[in-house]
Amino acid sequence: MEMQQFYYDNKIVKKFIYATIVFGVVGMLVGLTLAFMFLFPNITDGISWLSYGRLRPLHTNAVIFAFVGNAMFAGIYYSLQRLLKARMYSDFLSNLNFWGWQLIIVAAAISLPLGYTSSKEYAELEWPIDIAIALIWVVFGINMIGTIIKRRERHLYVAIWFYLATFVTVAVLHIFNSLSLPVSGMKSYSVYAGVQDALVQWWYGHNAVAFFLTTPFLGLMYYFIPKAANRPVYSYRLSIVHFWSLIFIYIWAGPHHLLYSALPNWAQNLGVAFSIMLIAPSWGGMINGLLTLRGVWDKVRVEPVLKFFVVAITGYGMATFEGPMLSLKNVNAIAHYTDWIIAHVHVGALAWNGFMAFGMIYWLVPRMTKSNLYSLKLANFHFWIGTLGIILYTIPMYVAGFLQASMWKQFNPDGTLTYGNFLETVTQIMPMYWMRAIGGTLYLIGMFTLVYNIIQTVRFGSKIEDELAEAPELMKISAGRVKGEKFHPWLERKPIQLTILATIAILIGGVIQIVPTIMVKSNIPTIASVKPYSPLELEGRDLYIREGCVGCHSQSVRPFRSEVERYGPQSKAGEFVYDHPFLWGSKRTGPDLLRVGAKYNDNWHFNHFWNPQSISAGSIMPGYKWLFDNKPMDVSLTQKKMQVMATLGVPYSQAQIASGLDDLRKQAIAIEESLKNDPDFVKSYDESKKKAAARGEKFVPMNEREIVAMIAYMQRLGTDIKVKE
Repeated sequence: MEMQQFYYDNKIVKKFIYATIVFGVVGMLVGLTLAFMFLFPNITDGISWLSYGRLRPLHTNAVIFAFVGNAMFAGIYYSLQRLLKARMYSDFLSNLNFWGWQLIIVAAAISLPLGYTSSKEYAELEWPIDIAIALIWVVFGINMIGTIIKRRERHLYVAIWFYLATFVTVAVLHIFNSLSLPVSGMKSYSVYAGVQDALVQWWYGHNAVAFFLTTPFLGLMYYFIPKAANRPVYSYRLSIVHFWSLIFIYIWAGPHHLLYSALPNWAQNLGVAFSIMLIAPSWGGMINGLLTLRGVWDKVRVEPVLKFFVVAITGYGMATFEGPMLSLKNVNAIAHYTDWIIAHVHVGALAWNGFMAFGMIYWLVPRMTKSNLYSLKLANFHFWIGTLGIILYTIPMYVAGFLQASMWKQFNPDGTLTYGNFLETVTQIMPMYWMRAIGGTLYLIGMFTLVYNIIQTVRFGSKIEDELAEAPELMKISAGRVKGEKFHPWLERKPIQLTILATIAILIGGVIQIVPTIMVKSNIPTIASVKPYSPLELEGRDLYIREGCVGCHSQSVRPFRSEVERYGPQSKAGEFVYDHPFLWGSKRTGPDLLRVGAKYNDNWHFNHFWNPQSISAGSIMPGYKWLFDNKPMDVSLTQKKMQVMATLGVPYSQAQIASGLDDLRKQAIAIEESLKNDPDFVKSYDESKKKAAARGEKFVPMNEREIVAMIAYMQRLGTDIKVKE
């Protein structure tokens, strides 16, 4: 049989590896900065774009899409070519995929600190960037499928099944969750409201973890671990069961993020049932990975690459056992909204994704530079300090989570809350936050060690060039099944059929959960007293979103005695029908705010945003001094926002929209007048007027500043529900 010569494209792999390393350092540096903000809340005092609320989504996006995303592309572009015995379909598309992805990351790094955010977790980027993500993802898909079609290898290896499922599912998730109506070039509102928005978001959020952080890395595991260990995969049959059961079950599990919320019970229970089932395929994958190392455990002792892979798979196993446990309602009642969830997420991110990426980089770079790794000692040092970093990060967070949950739920014999002041729980866990910062520092030191080791390896190795390969051309065979051929081996040489079946498998769960919640009205009973936000409250809500307040405060009271006692009546589905987007949050660093309206006077909120520690000693909330700046609030889009909301079904009449700015000013002036009840406010207000005059600046009245809109939103929260004392 005649052999064909061709070149594997190593240059694209090199680009993605370098991007992985650069953005890994950036993402982890931002994460460590955030960890220190818990200890020194006013470390960036007065700098809006360096505030905690704006940097948190930058950290999650940098780690997920920049670090892990680039590692995923590097691994796929390397392994796919070798598994298919073909160069990538198009060098142009490969480079468009690379540069397009990096531009998206840069756009995120600029827009998120500036406060352009949709507030939806792991999907914070605004609509123009969302469109760019969809386009670049399609470029990646065309390049991958084009390569599969021109392959020289008949059967598609298991890793490729995972790559195809990743491509299809991420596209579906991203498009449906990002559906929004634009207000302006960098502002939009989700087309879903309240409960429906929450369900779609966590269908996306959970499965972004499943199909961006898990399935592509399982594909990489099936390629790189057998290569590094020089052993075949433990069980082909197990890999088939693992793949199909995982992609079918995973998609149903999203509602376990919304237990005890206003989501209908049937949807919550479906999420729990499928989450428990998820243990089986997840552990099937872990077992298949670890048992591939049978007979080579002596190599694990000396080879850092295998060490990284072993801890990565173990971390995957731990996280995928813990996930289903956290979806049990009695466990979720304890863990949700606490630092336990932060620990859980970081076991997956630091161990599974981080260590898989590091092992892959240490394996790939010496091969591509035709040299040995510069220093095995440094790689081993990276492994041990990274592992210690993970332990020192996660264990204190588990302890903090247990402590928070137990303190929140404790009662005195007379029926009052033992720790009625939320701050009492915060001060107790500060030592754990110190340990987390130390653990994060160790992990980052490991990352810097990798940077040095890889730079030196590249310096002393050969230049990374495209690699010559040869393989016979794939002979055409009949489309039907060959005599005696079983269904799955037939499917493995039929990429289109395999992709269609994978698409059907992932769509079933999503359709069954989401369509009834959106289409059947009885799932979201309306409440007559719930009215749309006033124009000023709407602007205040957008400021709340811009500042990332949802990262620390929830707006969802669960039906527990402790929460009802602390915050007020439990949440009801009808309360959120005008919320585009929903703001239920996923972590309580501060108390829940759903019923905070009218609880404190306007001056309390005014002083609290200026200097939280002056109101609540020991608070770790930063000040928001830029909300008080001597500049007018931007209300140029207020009426357009109301118009878009009306299009989405919020009952603003044309008359209300037309008088929107007048109504906004009336409410703002009323708040300013109430602030003047405090002599200290009047005194400082008069002084600031004099200072502005002395500097020749135009003085902007308080009723035109952003802080007034924020106070209006705070005072509105929860007041639609009429509660008898």
